[in-house]
Amino acid sequence: MNHPARWWHSLADGRIQCDLCPRECRLHEGQRAACFVRQRVGDEIVLTTYGRSSGFCIDPIEKKPLNHFYPGSSVLSFGTAGCNLACKFCQNWDISKSRDMDRLMDEASPEAIAQAAVASGATSIAFTYNDPVIFAEYAIDTARTCRANGLRTVAVTAGYITPLARPEFYAVMDAANVDLKAFSEDFYTRLTGARLAPVLDTLLYLRHETEVWFEITTLLIPGANDSNAELEALSSWVARELGTDVPLHFTAFHPDFKLTDRPPTPAATLRCAREIAQANGLHYVYTGNIHDAEGGTTYCKDCGTSLIVRDWYAILEYRLDPEGRCPECGARQAGRFEAFHKAFGPRRIPIRIACPQ
Repeated sequence: MNHPARWWHSLADGRIQCDLCPRECRLHEGQRAACFVRQRVGDEIVLTTYGRSSGFCIDPIEKKPLNHFYPGSSVLSFGTAGCNLACKFCQNWDISKSRDMDRLMDEASPEAIAQAAVASGATSIAFTYNDPVIFAEYAIDTARTCRANGLRTVAVTAGYITPLARPEFYAVMDAANVDLKAFSEDFYTRLTGARLAPVLDTLLYLRHETEVWFEITTLLIPGANDSNAELEALSSWVARELGTDVPLHFTAFHPDFKLTDRPPTPAATLRCAREIAQANGLHYVYTGNIHDAEGGTTYCKDCGTSLIVRDWYAILEYRLDPEGRCPECGARQAGRFEAFHKAFGPRRIPIRIACPQ
């Protein structure tokens, strides 16, 4: 349904500018923004997907991916439709690039979502599948309601948001995984239709101006963003500007959407990227979308003891105490931890949320 949008202003030429993301779309009557879900109706911009979702699932938190945010816990995940980037390699293109609002089959209020999460036993809710920035009003309302019900909140995002909208959006998030798609403006321009600088600004904001726990994911695409020089630049920037405790995930690409002429990412590329990041001092570097026990394991940043052994999304061994301390040397690991009893596991459980008639 249409819902009044925020973060816009009128221009002297009669158009209305959306101030939510750095695209700054300028709209005439009836026009939609690049994300497709924000539209000018009369003298305002509305969000056309408020209260509507492409589906709800209970996932392991590691699927977001978040390896240091209450490992082993479950999270209720959902998204809407549309996206404010134009990634040619989008792995969720059927949702994020959708122009068919009929695919948003599930309707749910923030209250209904919170109730469903509690009933399912999930401890967190994740705004994911497409970028929650573009449905910020719905995400913020839902996050506030979920927090009031004792749930944690997670944003899975490309970080493409303006300084104007950023504070209110992240004020209601407990954690985020930010998709740093590459470390070159050329890549962002050619393959995402966006810019790198605003994403780096978001990461700096999260690190220096919030208490949000965040991790970074980079999908490595053969011949596009996987050179040793670029990986060196990316990991050294993270270490220097964000700190060596920020977890960094390198994940495998598979041909999809408009980028089908590239091969899947070799496992060796991911392992090489991990070694480069570790050489730059990063303590927690992971490989994803492949079976790689070493690349999925959390090691003590001080003594190197294996603390959480993973196979993809499955936790095989967990040795941290509730404070996140290593049993061998006592060093506290970076992240958010609690008493661990049993991992949710690699399951993905679709659920339906009943709407009042």
